[in-house]
Amino acid sequence: MNKENLITWRDFDKMELRVGTIVNATEFKEAINPSFLLTIDFGDFGIRQSSAQITTLYNTSEIIGKQIVAVTNFPKKQIANKMSECLVLGTLGQENEITLLSTDKPVKNGIKVG
Repeated sequence: MNKENLITWRDFDKMELRVGTIVNATEFKEAINPSFLLTIDFGDFGIRQSSAQITTLYNTSEIIGKQIVAVTNFPKKQIANKMSECLVLGTLGQENEITLLSTDKPVKNGIKVG
């Protein structure tokens, strides 16, 4: 661990990590890198859209209904012709494949991770 990369509890507390359920997933053909366009239900925090480069390990039909973890307080970012409204989190494997972070039991959409 590099001490220059250490953050404080205050830094961590600023992040809004929330659980949401993927309610729709389509191939995002306009994106430069292979991606899906996800629609995610964050309960009381609303429905958000996100571009996710998760095409190596997932297909669109299998991830609908899956609960994921996302950063919900980043500014929106334009990806091709869409706005990505949150950052879906995952692990990065040896071949740059992304495995989604999720809960092991169902929880309420929008619940904060901390």
